[in-house]
Amino acid sequence: MITFKKLTLLLSISCTVLAAPEGAREKDWWETGNFYQVYPRSFMDSDGDGVGDLKGITAKVGYLKEIGMDGVWLSPIFDSPMADFGYDISNFTKVFPQFGDLSSIDELVAECNKKDIKLILDFVPNHTSDQCEWFKKSIKRDPEYDNYYIWHPGKPNPDGGRNLPPTNWVSAFRSSAWEWNEERGEYYLHQFLAEQPDLNYRNPEVVETMKNVLRFWLSKGINGFRIDAVPYLFEVAPDANGNCPDEIETNACDDPLSQCYLYHDYTQNRPETFEMVTEWRATLEDYKNKNGGPTRVLMVEAYAPLTKVIQIYGQNGQLNGAQIPFNFEILNFLGATSNARNFKDIIDEYLSTIPEGATPNWVQGNHDQHRSASRLGTQKADAVNMLLQVLPGAAVTYYGEELAMEDVFIPWSRTVDPQACTTNPNIFHAKSRDPARTPMIWNTQRNAGFSNANYTWLPTGPDYRKNNVDVQRSQRGSHLNIFKKLTQFRKQDILKYGTYDSYLANDDVLVIKREIKNNRTLIAVLNLGFTEQVVNLNLNERDWQVPERMEVTTASVNAGMFERQPIVTSEVYVAAGVGVVLDYQEGRQVPAPRGDDPGLYE
Repeated sequence: MITFKKLTLLLSISCTVLAAPEGAREKDWWETGNFYQVYPRSFMDSDGDGVGDLKGITAKVGYLKEIGMDGVWLSPIFDSPMADFGYDISNFTKVFPQFGDLSSIDELVAECNKKDIKLILDFVPNHTSDQCEWFKKSIKRDPEYDNYYIWHPGKPNPDGGRNLPPTNWVSAFRSSAWEWNEERGEYYLHQFLAEQPDLNYRNPEVVETMKNVLRFWLSKGINGFRIDAVPYLFEVAPDANGNCPDEIETNACDDPLSQCYLYHDYTQNRPETFEMVTEWRATLEDYKNKNGGPTRVLMVEAYAPLTKVIQIYGQNGQLNGAQIPFNFEILNFLGATSNARNFKDIIDEYLSTIPEGATPNWVQGNHDQHRSASRLGTQKADAVNMLLQVLPGAAVTYYGEELAMEDVFIPWSRTVDPQACTTNPNIFHAKSRDPARTPMIWNTQRNAGFSNANYTWLPTGPDYRKNNVDVQRSQRGSHLNIFKKLTQFRKQDILKYGTYDSYLANDDVLVIKREIKNNRTLIAVLNLGFTEQVVNLNLNERDWQVPERMEVTTASVNAGMFERQPIVTSEVYVAAGVGVVLDYQEGRQVPAPRGDDPGLYE
């Protein structure tokens, strides 16, 4: 039964003004955007071959709208021999046939446009596949492509025979970064697999070619790019004789073929790298100026020190680089033993380090890391999702995080990730990215509704019949429905324009306040620790003026709270791993917790 009082309250919520508050600058679509990463092989298989594809993604765009996404970015969909599952591209303007073709992209763009979701593609500029025509022509010293890659004859071998590699540089996949090519009679540089030769960005023709790749996809209706492996783009410039220095040993490990063996001052995060990002941004801005439409966004992957990451925002004091250099601080430094103090330290350092006026962003997982719920703890999944949604700026969700999906154990016999396959059966699991790349869990049907194939490229998690999208849709207090409530709130003024402040109630509990003065207050109480806590929000180091009573907007699974439940702010109970978001609007009467008007909560 809906009482008149309840109906009036519901109408007051639904009529919340979504325009910028008076005097505030209207924010662009990406500045408070929710972005969703899709790993195409694992999202939805439309043709029953056991591998996800573009038509499968198109069929699920409605789901992305349902969960409140503003943008979706796809891991590589380009033509590839799949030595590194699409990060070895043989043709940058052709779709991998198992995923579809250019018409499949057109259909996906059209469906995203219908749902007002921006489509973002992966851009992998550091290297190509060794099967790329450019590389094949470079091997043959074709004049147009001779200098497209980084070649070197190597150092003389004192024992005779083939020359030695030019330097001691190592690849990210545990090997020398130099591979001998017999036909050309020289070594080529590869910062990843030998099948992924590095492009030479000191060649202006390479620079222009890759800008043309961006222009091609922009003309197809793509709204931005996530740029892969940016720190590796440039190496130190060779000397007059074409030689480069060895990197210095770190003494951090005893494996000379491992990344930990060397400092990477000569092979990563070179100054020219950041300048190249500004050129790509200018390419996107130029396209918008000529063709109109929304802002096209650059999202940049950079596993690098924060002092380097912030340089991706722009050069010379300008925000003329990437709008969203991915913030991997949570990924890099927090784990199962981390508590609220650890989270707050990471958040505060990041917010105080990024340039003035830059948009923060928050990432808790991706295709290269173990899943967030497995890494940080399943019991914290809702609280961490709350954290990302109430923090200022943009948020990035890896597919399945809205369900608290966990890693799936993949045995050595089924391991396909090249990063793991270069190790051995005793240590592969620590390196394998397969557990975080398994099929999306849609329903209780075969293979969790991902595919009707007999054999999927990676196995589905064993508990999908109990935990999937359909099941969680039907449960009012599920991870999925909590997530949807949060993303709905994120589109409102309070989380788009509200001020931000936070404090630690203790080592376990982080308290965050978003506020529009004389209008609305939102407080998130997040127990990111390991003991139950009772928090008095009226006693705080920030001298906040907190209403006596607030209402629950949403709370973690098993929090023992329900939506719009009144809470006395002097006594907020949060069990270990539990979060709750409280709301207060000026002029709204919050009833006493005893429920003097039962009809209000029916």
